Amino acid sequence: MMKFGSYILPTLAATVSSASAFTAGIGRTPIASRAFTKTSSLNAKVPKLTEPANQILDNTDVFIFDCDGVIWRGDSLIPGISETLDKLRALGKKMFFVTNNSTKSRAGYKKKFDGLGLNIPAEEIFSSSFAAAAYLEQTKFKESGKKVYIIGEVGICEELDNINVPWIGGPEDGDKQPDMGSGGRLEVDPDVGAVIVGFDR
Repeated sequence: MMKFGSYILPTLAATVSSASAFTAGIGRTPIASRAFTKTSSLNAKVPKLTEPANQILDNTDVFIFDCDGVIWRGDSLIPGISETLDKLRALGKKMFFVTNNSTKSRAGYKKKFDGLGLNIPAEEIFSSSFAAAAYLEQTKFKESGKKVYIIGEVGICEELDNINVPWIGGPEDGDKQPDMGSGGRLEVDPDVGAVIVGFDR
């Protein structure tokens, strides 16, 4: 199984570095050296792309896509996406697909991509549920002997299962209601060392 800390996080760092290099490559000041002020957005000198397709493709090695509203809308693939991704892949571009929707794990999103006819490797998919698990693995949470309380859905549960971190809560606690009345008391589990909160329907 691929380690989060040894590959995934450095990959994201490299992605950010590539994005910064692209920014400098088209005549803009690198992000790290740019001095931001309240009027930066008004004074920014962004060069106009005279030939967008050629200029972007020639100067960009990595493309990062949001998913909902960019790749798909609901359960429908947005027209032109398949052809666009095929062209980028043929040109040797790296691609990553990110989402802050934690209701699915990477495996869950992989199934959605497959169902839409897109052959996207799981290693290119980054969801917030995966990011939470990556953080716990990087910080060696498992060695604490504690467990995680999840306020969220199955995506977070599956990602924690992948790294063998014990958890409670999640969808199973969907019907629980805390006693918020006078004198009400909430029992605290001393073995919970972290709480992960995600989209919770």
